Amino acid sequence: MSEFHGSASPGSPPEPTRTPHPRTRGTALRHRLAELRGPDVPARALDARALAALAANPGCRRRAILDGAGVDKAALASALGAPSVFGQSQFAFIRGNAFEARVKADGGAELLRLVHERLDPGAGRPDGATVPDLAATGPEGRAARTALALREATAAGGWTLLDHPMLALDVAGSPAFLEPDAVVVHPDGGWTVVEIKSFPLLDGSADPAKVGAAARQAAVYVLALEEVAAQLDPAPRVRQRILLVCPRDFSNLPAASAVDIRKQRAVTGRQLARLTRIEEIADALPEGACFSPQLPAEELTAAVEAVEAAYAPECLSACELAFHCRARSRASGAVTTLGRPARAELGGLATVAEVLAAAGGEAGDPDDPAVAALRRAAALRAEALAGAGVPVEDVADARPGAGAEVARCR
Repeated sequence: MSEFHGSASPGSPPEPTRTPHPRTRGTALRHRLAELRGPDVPARALDARALAALAANPGCRRRAILDGAGVDKAALASALGAPSVFGQSQFAFIRGNAFEARVKADGGAELLRLVHERLDPGAGRPDGATVPDLAATGPEGRAARTALALREATAAGGWTLLDHPMLALDVAGSPAFLEPDAVVVHPDGGWTVVEIKSFPLLDGSADPAKVGAAARQAAVYVLALEEVAAQLDPAPRVRQRILLVCPRDFSNLPAASAVDIRKQRAVTGRQLARLTRIEEIADALPEGACFSPQLPAEELTAAVEAVEAAYAPECLSACELAFHCRARSRASGAVTTLGRPARAELGGLATVAEVLAAAGGEAGDPDDPAVAALRRAAALRAEALAGAGVPVEDVADARPGAGAEVARCR
């Protein structure tokens, strides 16, 4: 019998098609991202810490496509000859796991006590709280099991502790699966994110930079929880205050602090929404582009440089590719190497050479506020050097066009 449509005899049942179904948009994107990672290279999970760093620099298309494709940026940086020192030490990782296990011992009794004490003292005591089993196959299965557990816990109206739930968040058209330390469901149906960190609370306070990083990470979890809550009717309240649990002083005893993350949640949500969609970046790449660390250095460098980066000094503490991008930024004389504040003040002047030419009167529109400010600063510098007895010729040698300005100042 023929395998083509319309070849069956009249009145016979239609023959099932043997033609493959067209690949859906999601399947095509996953296939394209797998090609970018390289053959047989497993995807690296995109966690909340990476998402928070990506949200802090939404203009970096390079990080967006690498994270979206699940590329191991640490291995990529080593293959490019600019190995990263970014990451958590093994000792800190082991210590953090040990502290988390202590906080969650006995069914999370101590953790729930801290949530009750710091965030919901008016509710009943969390004795006999429920701790559902969230085991399932694959991240999609775990995310579905978590959503079901949240719905059941909200309807039950008691205390429930979800230990390492799995949440899904759409990021630039690609799903990211996130695993917070814990989520607590209150008797009133509200949901709270719990972050457990190994840095200490000394006399009731912690390093502001570390607390800020934890708040930005928790904001990503809150955004993902809000997507789950939006699927329920009525939608439960996702609390905008999270519980940060850390060791007290120099002991291994847990202490907690309530952290308001409304600002971080608003900024992170806005920045993630600004990200260019992953498929748009992938479609703009050259044919055959691949980020596999097994490729020759020249080919790998060409693939990486085909994607625009937005380097800033802050990347050094947040991205494994920061040393590579910094070297390229310096080589091109980009003003972003000086930091985002300086870049913002310089307007359309994108390189150090353009800045010096504008300051020396050799280029730039005099009506441009940035150019006018640079020329005024150059004139003041020249005047100060001249007042200090520096010869006019030396000042002129230090910066093109300065000699004429010194003469005018005199």
